[in-house]
Amino acid sequence: MNTTVNPEALLDERGLSRLKWRCRRGLLENDLFIERFFVRHESGLTVGQAETLGDLMDLSDNDLLDLLLGRKLPQGELNRDSVTQLLGLLRAARPPV
Repeated sequence: MNTTVNPEALLDERGLSRLKWRCRRGLLENDLFIERFFVRHESGLTVGQAETLGDLMDLSDNDLLDLLLGRKLPQGELNRDSVTQLLGLLRAARPPV
């Protein structure tokens, strides 16, 4: 039996709830980006995007904010297309200055 989940499949409600909990951050600035991202994209969020967002949540708050603001580029294992695409979606949800 193949239990591999299609990364293009939409994230189910339970997965979305768990992801939102995991995305809670210590810096308000990060929370604002993430909150606006979920408002815009939660209904169409895929399993693959959720996994990529989970990878970003492994970063420290300051490193994540640097990526969100474009002050730094993804390095190492985060230097991949899925991260760049997700950062684009997160930045599009950027709070007004």
